[in-house]
Amino acid sequence: MQLVRPAGSSESAPSCPRRRIQLDVEPGETWWGGSVGDGSKMPYGLSPFSRDLSFTTPPNGEQSGASSNQSSPLLISTTGRVVWSERPFTFDFSDGRLTVVGQEITSFRHGHSLREAFMEASRRFFPPSGRAPAIEIFTGPQYNTWIDQPHRPTQKTVLTYARELLDAGMPPGVVCIDDCWSPGYGTWYFDTARFPDPSAMVKQLHDWGCSVMLWLVPFIDQDNDSFQFLETRQFLLRDKDGNTAIRRWWNGESALLDLSNPDAIAWFTNQLDAVMRETGVDGFKFDGGDVHDHRIDDMTARPATPVDMCQAWAELGLRYSFNEFRACWRMGGQPLAQRLRDKPATWGDDGLGSLIPEMLAQSMIGHCFTCPDMIGGGEISTAPKQGNTDQEFFVRYAQIAALSPIAQFSTSPPRVLDDPHLAAVRQAIRLRDEMRPTLLRLVEKAAATGEPIVVPMAFYASGLDAVTDQYFFGPDMIVAPVLKPGATSRRVLLPEGQWRGVSGDIVTGPATVDVACGLDTTPRFVKVPTQQA
Repeated sequence: MQLVRPAGSSESAPSCPRRRIQLDVEPGETWWGGSVGDGSKMPYGLSPFSRDLSFTTPPNGEQSGASSNQSSPLLISTTGRVVWSERPFTFDFSDGRLTVVGQEITSFRHGHSLREAFMEASRRFFPPSGRAPAIEIFTGPQYNTWIDQPHRPTQKTVLTYARELLDAGMPPGVVCIDDCWSPGYGTWYFDTARFPDPSAMVKQLHDWGCSVMLWLVPFIDQDNDSFQFLETRQFLLRDKDGNTAIRRWWNGESALLDLSNPDAIAWFTNQLDAVMRETGVDGFKFDGGDVHDHRIDDMTARPATPVDMCQAWAELGLRYSFNEFRACWRMGGQPLAQRLRDKPATWGDDGLGSLIPEMLAQSMIGHCFTCPDMIGGGEISTAPKQGNTDQEFFVRYAQIAALSPIAQFSTSPPRVLDDPHLAAVRQAIRLRDEMRPTLLRLVEKAAATGEPIVVPMAFYASGLDAVTDQYFFGPDMIVAPVLKPGATSRRVLLPEGQWRGVSGDIVTGPATVDVACGLDTTPRFVKVPTQQA
């Protein structure tokens, strides 16, 4: 296949001129969209902020966080305005004005609310597929081996990990075997030295009521048996000079599959289909594939920019109903489970405090099936260990995840928690189980209509634009998780209507109430139907 040389330094076709639009921010108007990593900066319009959505330079500092999660060329406002492009753009909020520079930019108004703007943008630009990821991703927790077994899972330790969770009263769920289940990066079959009988392992997990997923990245090690085969067939990404591109990532330096090459994709998916067929695994966690792993001057089999390559990785995942992504460009409305990037085990704005704003940001670019990373934090350097776990933090994290579309554990609760804190985590999971009929209705609705499950307060209520420490779980429940250590109560803002709290008391909104929040309590209010009010 003849490689395509890059046409220039732009993120889109050079024949398409760049355009600048400027919009005055209207009184009381705020905006959502862009990059999920900027969730703590949303809603925009309250203070100066700017972002380049192309992420064409290697990541560093704050840019790295923004570019390592989902992003989309979309901005929507609480007064019904929409900005969209087919390509990345830059945007800037300053001096009461929004400035957008890019190509193929569309700007319009639909209605006068955030919900009206979002639903119209969804209808036009990222319509719902009518499908959701596998139902098992929602009905039970996910259990990922990453924190408990980083770089060293074995058949024995995976089964022990799952059995100890079940014996501790945790329900069956999806077991994801993370990094290093295969002999190396670029081979997609089990390492038989550590997994002597993977089919038997998968069958045992299935018998226990668990589904099984495997972790993947699009990287190929140079000393891997697949490397020469892939290189000679031009299945690997080439740099501007036509050489195989070697890129540094968190596990070293590797080549990458050329995701613009349909023959490379066919070869790759054949490998995945084979491991499913031969062992019975149910699907895959697609890690990596970040925009910043690619360069604008890379040579590709078909014309493709860094964001196109990131999107191609996600499109590949549509083949599998059991899936998970951390990095994604566009793809709103699709049946993909989208996880937040690895979070540190801290209470602050980078840790627990970032979960709600970034989940809301995921929803506001069309990703309905969101996951607030791994309970307790998925960042390995700060992962909880026996004896030094902040157990209160772990419980509060679990309470947020339990009332999210997807709840995922990695650190094993019975390994790091004492009896009272383990009981509180089990209580959160019981609450999720009680909410299962509601959650599954919302999943079905999201797949059919594109309306997200978890949304900002402003999506269904006016006057609460800047509230990002609580959220709507569907249109009839407000969830206000505990975000500060040692808290025994928290303040909740309620919009108009009648709202029943955990205690059973009914509050008439608009109102601000202080709610008691013991260790096993997640403050929440359910809307009282008019006939009962």
